[in-house]
Amino acid sequence: MLDTQTKKRIDDCRSILVGKLPDPKAQIEQITIGLIYKFMDDMDKEAIELGGKSKFFTGEYAKYAWGKLFDTKVTANEMLSLYSESIVSMEKNPNIPQLFRNIFKNAYLPYKDPETLKLFLKTISHFEYTHSEKLGDAFEYLLSIMGSQGDAGQFRTPRHIIEFLVEVVEPTKQDLILDPSCGTAGFLISAYNFIVKNSEEGLNPDEQKKLLSNFVGYDISPDMVRLSLVNLYLHGFVDPKVYEYDTLSDDARWDETFDVILANPPFMTPKGGIRPHKKFTIQSSRSEALFVDYIIEHVNSKGKGGIIIPDGIVNNSTYVNLREMLLNNGLYSVVSLHQDVFRPYAGAKTSILFFDKSLEGQKGNILFLDIENDGYQRGSLRYQIDANDLPVALSIIKKYKSESKSLGINSRIKDINGKAVNLFELDEKIFPHYKENLTLYANTYIYDNSATKSINRKRIKDLFKIEKGELQSTKAEPGQYRFITASDELLNHETFTHDCEAIIIAVAAGGSLGKVHYANEKFIASDLCFILTPKKKSTNVIFYSYYFKNIRQVLVKSLAKGVGKQSINKTDFENFFIDDFSPDIQNLMGNKILSSKTAILDYYKKISELENSLISEIDEIKTSN
Repeated sequence: MLDTQTKKRIDDCRSILVGKLPDPKAQIEQITIGLIYKFMDDMDKEAIELGGKSKFFTGEYAKYAWGKLFDTKVTANEMLSLYSESIVSMEKNPNIPQLFRNIFKNAYLPYKDPETLKLFLKTISHFEYTHSEKLGDAFEYLLSIMGSQGDAGQFRTPRHIIEFLVEVVEPTKQDLILDPSCGTAGFLISAYNFIVKNSEEGLNPDEQKKLLSNFVGYDISPDMVRLSLVNLYLHGFVDPKVYEYDTLSDDARWDETFDVILANPPFMTPKGGIRPHKKFTIQSSRSEALFVDYIIEHVNSKGKGGIIIPDGIVNNSTYVNLREMLLNNGLYSVVSLHQDVFRPYAGAKTSILFFDKSLEGQKGNILFLDIENDGYQRGSLRYQIDANDLPVALSIIKKYKSESKSLGINSRIKDINGKAVNLFELDEKIFPHYKENLTLYANTYIYDNSATKSINRKRIKDLFKIEKGELQSTKAEPGQYRFITASDELLNHETFTHDCEAIIIAVAAGGSLGKVHYANEKFIASDLCFILTPKKKSTNVIFYSYYFKNIRQVLVKSLAKGVGKQSINKTDFENFFIDDFSPDIQNLMGNKILSSKTAILDYYKKISELENSLISEIDEIKTSN
């Protein structure tokens, strides 16, 4: 966790530089160079204190030691000249590792104001590197300031989205892991942390060394390579493998394959265009399409991965062949992110594609999830909030994937009207939406009665006791008990048949067919309705009442019979398949529903109180006149 003092010092450095370097990226480059410079000097001082010798600033480079810069005899102009000379020459210093020489490659001082430099270096002097993790956190904060490289279509992926993607993919210590557009190496670091955290017996030194060698990054930008090298080094990677490499135009590394690929590739095609080499299966000039192709083709036969893509990949007719390629290579889930995930840097509507080539022989149902809340406020401010669908999504995906492997996904998705598979069409025509009231939903199953072995699905009669109501709607009479009919009309009756929590569904009511009511009291129901009471104590009835509201159209379309006034018979209804959600998911969503209903009731109460207050004031005015 970044401490307040370190954060303030980084902010102070930027404030000092902003007058000379208004570009955040240029500020970060200079702060990075300054921090590494000071870091090397600190290590030399530590070596001397332990009875050793300087390692970095020795020989002809001894004159560049940090203390030499602040010699009282050195004027501000001399400090400027010495520091400017040192960062240019450090690339050639044979005493420092190749990694550090790469960091200083093409480095220079872009301003010539001695007072600005003196104040900047004094601020850098206050940084202490007592713990590498602390320094790594500081650098992560520094990178977060940079935010985006919008001209290249690159947007820094928020850490919580990176961690969600990594947790779904679940890399292991045996996996060779690639990010082909690594930026500042966020995915690689998160994957490393995940593996270490989930190593039950811990890692011995040899395993640790082997693990650190399993991460590879490519990036076309030398600046991004430099930043990623620093970031990885500060997170424990002594010899990070990040290469300046044009993944789309250069085929020198085409024959390399990986166990895991994680990426948020650039979405935009440069103004000068892309000249892709000829080894891609998909013919395209769009960077996002080529990156998806590259990733699929460079995961080995049992490999897996996750890709953040613009929504056009999912629903644009241009990418039909690419989606066919995904389906043929183990695509099992599409997670739709809301458009504010990359705020304040960009309002890009994106999705995450998860694939596992061990599932490629089971081309079947695709799990669609919609993330309404990601734990941060919607809009540009993005402060942290309690509402977060990501943990539930993670639980659903893991269960879905696990059961897909054990049961097999046998209901192959076929072409629609003889056309190539189009995920957008599948989403709309086969996987029905039922998101009216739920913030997170899963469109997983084809609603037909042949799907008896579908994952997490059971007949209504397996989950609920189903009874028919007893009273005709015309038989309402004054009484103390609720009389539930097909309509929203508030009626009462002198007797009741049920005293429990239940779902009441209209099954023979014309325009009200399929209408859903919730009850948790003494009541009697119309003979035009079915009464559903849970067979398991763990069933969250209020959650399933909203579930039935959301699939109302599916129910009616699938089960309603009759030419004139349609109805649903009991046999068809009780054998209809619905989703059997885990108690955790039921309770989470049920609590959200209750909170929303409570808030609405509170608003109505306040409105009523205000109306009464206004009426009273008007009456007083009338009286006084």
